[in-house]
Amino acid sequence: MSNQPIPGRMTAESQDGVTVFLIGMRINSFRAVRSWWPTFTAMPRMLRELSKEEDSGLLGYQMLLGGPRLTYVVQYWESTEKLLAYASQPDKEHRPAWAAFNRRMREGKGKVGFWHETYVVPAGSYESVYVNMPAFGLGAATGVVPVGRRGDRAADRLKPAV
Repeated sequence: MSNQPIPGRMTAESQDGVTVFLIGMRINSFRAVRSWWPTFTAMPRMLRELSKEEDSGLLGYQMLLGGPRLTYVVQYWESTEKLLAYASQPDKEHRPAWAAFNRRMREGKGKVGFWHETYVVPAGSYESVYVNMPAFGLGAATGVVPVGRRGDRAADRLKPAV
């Protein structure tokens, strides 16, 4: 993915439904490195694994910092079914990381926090615009097209594809 701005107004190419998964951790005690470091390093391993597997269902992601204590990832998935399938596969990175995280949570007594949210977004229920930006967010996950192809106004882009 290029980090160069794309001139003009672009929108995400995808017009299909999408599942948006937000997941993050909060460091409640910086000194408790053994509580939060394994959690911090587990997510990149999972994202590498998912990115290598062509049919994983992960369309793309963005890793973000929410201040000095909070780190999170915005993930775009083809479907909720593929997200849940990955989470429950015993031979993938997620299951052992989740089990280890739960052990550390019990032992760490609140030194690290964890959260996630899942949003199922039907086709026609989202729109996007990127002005003089590199591909970002959903646009990075699905590709971008000039805004005019999907409608010049946000209201036009929010209509379901025909």
